[in-house]
Amino acid sequence: MTQRILVTGAGGFIGHHLTTFLKRQGHWVRGVDVQRPEFAASDADDFLVGDLRDASVARAATTAVDSVYALAADMGGMGYISTHHALILHDNCLINLNTLEAARLNGVRRYLYTSSACVYPEYRQTDAKVTPLREEDAYPAQPQDAYGWEKLISERLCHHYAEDYGIETRVVRIHNVFGPLGTWDGGREKAPAAICRKVALAKLTRQSEIDIWGDGLQTRSFCYIDDCLEGLTRLMASDHRAPLNIGQDRLVSVNQLADMVAAIAGVTLTKRHVPGPQGVRGRNSDNTRLREVLGWEPQIALEDGLARTYTWIEAQVRQRLKNGVTTVTPV
Repeated sequence: MTQRILVTGAGGFIGHHLTTFLKRQGHWVRGVDVQRPEFAASDADDFLVGDLRDASVARAATTAVDSVYALAADMGGMGYISTHHALILHDNCLINLNTLEAARLNGVRRYLYTSSACVYPEYRQTDAKVTPLREEDAYPAQPQDAYGWEKLISERLCHHYAEDYGIETRVVRIHNVFGPLGTWDGGREKAPAAICRKVALAKLTRQSEIDIWGDGLQTRSFCYIDDCLEGLTRLMASDHRAPLNIGQDRLVSVNQLADMVAAIAGVTLTKRHVPGPQGVRGRNSDNTRLREVLGWEPQIALEDGLARTYTWIEAQVRQRLKNGVTTVTPV
């Protein structure tokens, strides 16, 4: 059934892809963000450039829609979230408080909040061979950064709005999503994009080394954007009201990730380990409940997703160099 849907954060990586995905399903989509997408025009029927920290913007954005995918957030990779705690906690709480309340006032029927694997306690993620994280492992709470705390607070907000006001809320804990058309330099990029950029720059400038923060033995699981979109829309359509992981459950180290990207690029590179923020030592998704609830789990192999992502990022780096920019942010 065709719906009128709002995607907040529609100028960002996941929000931009989600808008296109929903349009292809035949829905009418409004996007809202402080800026339009950077790398391609939005497919939204209506795009509102506005700041959801302003309650009046949230009211306007949620008018006359059936459901909301709430993706808007001030975020980035470890280099950003580890150095902007107060800003992230303040701004993202405002965004989420305003958007959920506006959705309630405007009679929105379903509201999906995109939380994060960053809600999981630091004490469960001290070993690179981490035990995959189950949804119930979020408590007792001890996220590492303010980003994780604000996500957990907003999860509770959704729970109580459903309990007190009857709005159908859904909460997804996303694990390390990557793909083309995302931030790839400047300090806000995630690890897959940063490594793709470093490898591409080394290849195109005939360098033999790339920098890796820490010893490179820290581990993560990485989910390709197309799988994320499929999971989000399946969860929105389901009757599942508790938080749910969406991510791959294949654990790899940052060193292994770098080797995969170098192989895709067709180069052999030495990894130079340098100081830098690394986040928790290990993090992986337990997909048991995902399979039970949705009868589905991510399908796209890490190597396939990296190949698609690397091809796009190499083209961006090549264009940057062609334009006479001989350095790309070495983050």
